[in-house]
Amino acid sequence: MMRAKIFVDQELAGHLEKLDKGYRFTYLSNYQGQSVSLTMPVTKSYYDYETFPPFFDGLLPEGIMLEALLKQGKLDRSDLFGQLITVGGDLVGNVTVEAEK
Repeated sequence: MMRAKIFVDQELAGHLEKLDKGYRFTYLSNYQGQSVSLTMPVTKSYYDYETFPPFFDGLLPEGIMLEALLKQGKLDRSDLFGQLITVGGDLVGNVTVEAEK
């Protein structure tokens, strides 16, 4: 199982996990900051997805930037979770992602 820390405005908001079947984003129980996205308000503690979550998919590079990322990071095109972790510190907006160790 892969797991990543999700930060909003540099505050740990929750975790994104790759499950056997799908993905789950879970807010920390004591998190009271801004939501990760409008589609994932803090009012709900977790969100399950059958495929890679649309909000995080929208943060991934496309086109020539994606090709460079795949080549440089030696990543598989279908490894969206790995791509997110690789670019997670330099995303557009106030959300950042780090691999959980």
